[in-house]
Amino acid sequence: MGTARWLTIVGIGEDGWDGLSSAARAAVEGASFLLGGVRHLGLVPVVAGQERSAWPSPLTDAIPGLLARRGQRVCVLASGDPSWYGVGATLARFVPAAETTVIPAASAFSLAAARLGWPVQDCRCLTIHGRPLELVVPHLQPNAKLLLLSWDGTSPAKLAALARARGFGASRLTVLEAMGGPREGRIDATADSWSDERVADLNTIALECVAAPGARILPLAPGLPDDWFEHDGQITKREIRAVTLSFLAPRRGDLLWDVGAGSGSIGIEWMLRDPANRAIAVEHHDERIARILANAAALGVPGLSLARGKAPAALDGLEPPDAIFIGGGLTADGVLDACWTALPPGGRLAANAVTLESEAVLIAAHKRLGGDLAQVAVSRASNVGGFRGWRPSMPVTLWRVEKPWTA
Repeated sequence: MGTARWLTIVGIGEDGWDGLSSAARAAVEGASFLLGGVRHLGLVPVVAGQERSAWPSPLTDAIPGLLARRGQRVCVLASGDPSWYGVGATLARFVPAAETTVIPAASAFSLAAARLGWPVQDCRCLTIHGRPLELVVPHLQPNAKLLLLSWDGTSPAKLAALARARGFGASRLTVLEAMGGPREGRIDATADSWSDERVADLNTIALECVAAPGARILPLAPGLPDDWFEHDGQITKREIRAVTLSFLAPRRGDLLWDVGAGSGSIGIEWMLRDPANRAIAVEHHDERIARILANAAALGVPGLSLARGKAPAALDGLEPPDAIFIGGGLTADGVLDACWTALPPGGRLAANAVTLESEAVLIAAHKRLGGDLAQVAVSRASNVGGFRGWRPSMPVTLWRVEKPWTA
């Protein structure tokens, strides 16, 4: 038999005690230990003999003490719906669901949608609380409705500046402060006309996206224009990149090793396929590393990781991947073998070659390991005197293989 439900997580809004259900009130009053933010603790009455504590910084410092109280009646106060970008999601990593009761209140997303008359299912619900603002970039799409949890009172001005820079200055920005309580407020403006440098720290932002002609909109398909990346020529070109991504077959939550990352274009586009996808760019050249980081931030995936150094040595100790792309270093001793060894059963490996030497490596690998071998040649129209003609690029050899589940 498992441990009884000893931990109760109660969502609370700005209306405080008056807004809690009878079950939530009973959980707060019946707890021997109450944990929450200073603001939340101030919203509930003091109970004689009850021990109270405010969250430390960082919040995870409280976890050992919390777990030491397993079997006692413990209650945690959280904002709104604790399981939606809240402390409930954090605690779920440490306390089994069978030992936890969650009593949610209305989330900030639900409250904001109700104020605006927006169907929640039509909104993209995001958070920039403790996260890079650039994560919003992929979601700046024409007619999109975004709801965002702010970091602090400066977040709306920063979001307005980002929207302007991306060609979304006409977007309608609504800031909802302290929803549900006596201090509730609302500010409406376009991103272009936004003038408040700071608002109340407790705020939720709604952005109704309006794209201007020429706005920088990230497409939903792979194959971004080459000039959207800073690079020194070491970049998988647009058409080849789109084919390579199809060979790699991204799946939600997968981790990619982008070996010999160059500009980082493959890893970046891998992460753009789904917010849960991750990538590690393996690169040793300092200037290229700087470009990779700049490209990742500009294109909305600032969480791209870096492994500095040359493969295969730089691969040691990395988290096992679901897929690997080798864009550089194919002819270096041990790179392909190290990648193949690191790939788990069912994992996908893709590699591209332009030179005869690297192509020979792929042909030998295909003979030994199987998979698919293809060659792609792209020609682009360009001026030929007073006329136009096709100017071919160097052909690229592509190899894709999936590691079998059995040896």
